[in-house]
Amino acid sequence: MTDLITLAAATAGPGRLDPVQLFLDADIVVQAVMLGLLLASVWTWTIIVSFSMRMAAVRRRCRDYETDFWEADSFDALMAKRGKKDIASARVAAAGMREWKASVKNGRVADRDGLRQRLAGAMHGQVAVEADELANRLNFLATVGSVAPFVGLFGTVWGIMNSFFQIGQQQNSSLAVVAPGISEALFATAIGLFAAIPAVIAYNRFSHSVNAFEARMQRFADRFHTSLSREIEAH
Repeated sequence: MTDLITLAAATAGPGRLDPVQLFLDADIVVQAVMLGLLLASVWTWTIIVSFSMRMAAVRRRCRDYETDFWEADSFDALMAKRGKKDIASARVAAAGMREWKASVKNGRVADRDGLRQRLAGAMHGQVAVEADELANRLNFLATVGSVAPFVGLFGTVWGIMNSFFQIGQQQNSSLAVVAPGISEALFATAIGLFAAIPAVIAYNRFSHSVNAFEARMQRFADRFHTSLSREIEAH
């Protein structure tokens, strides 16, 4: 009786799925699909980590700069002290000041309404540039989130086709012949979902963060525009 139990345990299959073995046993096309999806997943997580760190740093620098900006007596002195490198708020303010200095070279303003519009356009344009630069790498997350399940499905379809081909070759439709190939094929879809789900969640979350940051920059630009408008009235 003991010998029978030992023999049954020795001949029995593994108690759980082995992802590595599923990959090694898969068709070359399915393996290529799996590798591509795994690379996409690694790159997705790289973007998630790097973007989270970058967004936190951008918020912190902008918050500190805006605090100093509204407390400063002179914009030029502030720019000399803080500069505008890697500070979105500083670049927005600098865009407004460039337009201001270009329009009041002679110490007078001929067209006040026109200047106000140019100031608003310059700063709002810079706000859009800052938002676009932040959101640039998010396109990859959107692509992975929408394409990865279909790439995984392609691997699954190919694997199932290969399984049916093996049935025809061996003239045997038993579960022992069909099941391994189908398991390998479905594993491709699983990897596709593994890559797509974090990408979709991160894309939605980061898009919201970028929109919130853009709205904050817009409020800063509007407030600075109001201050400059008061200066226009004095000229």
